Amino acid sequence: MMLIEETAIAEDSLPLEALKRHLRLGTGFAVDGIEDPVLASFLRAALAAAEARTGKTILSRGFVLTLGDWTDPEGQPLGTAPVRAITQVTLIDRFGTADLVAAERYRLERDSQLPRLRPTASLLPSVPTGGAVEIRFVAGYADHFEDVPADLAQAVLLLAAHYYEYRDETALGQGCMPFGVTSLLARYRVARIGFAS
Repeated sequence: MMLIEETAIAEDSLPLEALKRHLRLGTGFAVDGIEDPVLASFLRAALAAAEARTGKTILSRGFVLTLGDWTDPEGQPLGTAPVRAITQVTLIDRFGTADLVAAERYRLERDSQLPRLRPTASLLPSVPTGGAVEIRFVAGYADHFEDVPADLAQAVLLLAAHYYEYRDETALGQGCMPFGVTSLLARYRVARIGFAS
């Protein structure tokens, strides 16, 4: 199983101005933009860390999930949430020949924790022996940062500011995720019920 981001977050989708206000940077930064690449890198790192901690995609983009076989032919978990649309499902045989699955054969089961690709019939189509299946989809809370849920947005800004403030620090105690960030992200983490077998 391999989940790959097919489209990167656009530079203009990053909340550079919001981070500058949050950091209370002087007006000179807005004019010459010398800090912009540094701030953008901290925002990307903060987004990646928040997404890894929650299992959610914050800013919308395209993904491809590649599997050797279905983990569950009655409903394949997609690996991130929220999923907005499934754009393509392709079966690939062991020789690399691709066969597009008709959109009428599957549907998206929307779920805030575990969205799934579901069959419209009883089972998803069989994956060729020695082949794979590719599921392309779009996931994310919003296209623009200002439309991201307020607590998630605040967590990203706090974490980016933390990375900026401690950018020269290598000690583990200073580099851990701050409590305020983890508490803001807590409700987005995947709920685990029961015991693992």
